[in-house]
Amino acid sequence: MSTSPLDFAALDFVPVPAGRITMRDARTDSSRDVALREFSIVRTPVTWSQYISVTGESIPAGEPADAPVHSVSWFQAVAWCNAASELAGLAPAYQIDGNEVSWRVDAAGIRLPTEAEWEWACRAGTGGPGYGPLEAIAWTATDDVSGVQPVGRKQPNDFGLFDMLGNVWEWCWDYADPARYADYRGFRGGGWADKPWSVRASVRRGSMPDAALDDLGFRVAKGAVGEAGTAAAQGWSEVLDQERADSRGGATPFGWTRLQHRR
Repeated sequence: MSTSPLDFAALDFVPVPAGRITMRDARTDSSRDVALREFSIVRTPVTWSQYISVTGESIPAGEPADAPVHSVSWFQAVAWCNAASELAGLAPAYQIDGNEVSWRVDAAGIRLPTEAEWEWACRAGTGGPGYGPLEAIAWTATDDVSGVQPVGRKQPNDFGLFDMLGNVWEWCWDYADPARYADYRGFRGGGWADKPWSVRASVRRGSMPDAALDDLGFRVAKGAVGEAGTAAAQGWSEVLDQERADSRGGATPFGWTRLQHRR
């Protein structure tokens, strides 16, 4: 890891106001209201230049320095967050013990957003599938590009955030669907190779936390959003995770297979 102070201005955090958002789960056909505290999130996905300023690695050949980092696992992303926090002089947000990661919700450090934070930040007060015409705000399959594109080239949303949709999917803190996929983590936003129907503010996907995909990167948030010793904040809670992991009850949609073991 780099030992140089992190250029915090380069991350360009934008304040996101407090508010409420309705989170929907298509599989369970349910919804819940989430109250969010004010937090900050970076203006663009983490770029290669920002990523290597923390890791001390080299940018892979052919990758633009100002394009989103990708092919980074969820585990790598949370480790980067802690390292970046330390370089910035902030209390790390995560306690990491091998593959066990817990979130200190009272820490001011750099972290992945929850899905509720991500969607609230993406929508920026709008209610449709995107925050503007897709061709104006997002890199998708309709642009016929062959990989990630430099950040900030399309129009931002009303919070001043770029590339919330398209370019790369972005890892979030939350489990995707623990009853069906165990420890898969969720990601949002759509990528450069996705059809428009998949690049919407409400679309959720997930993968193994050690997966590294060429259209999957991450964006970071920061700010204490809970009290010390609690395991709940910004639409996430350990209790909710446990309830969602219980696959014994509820209707099973056509083609859906229950997980045979608890994580």
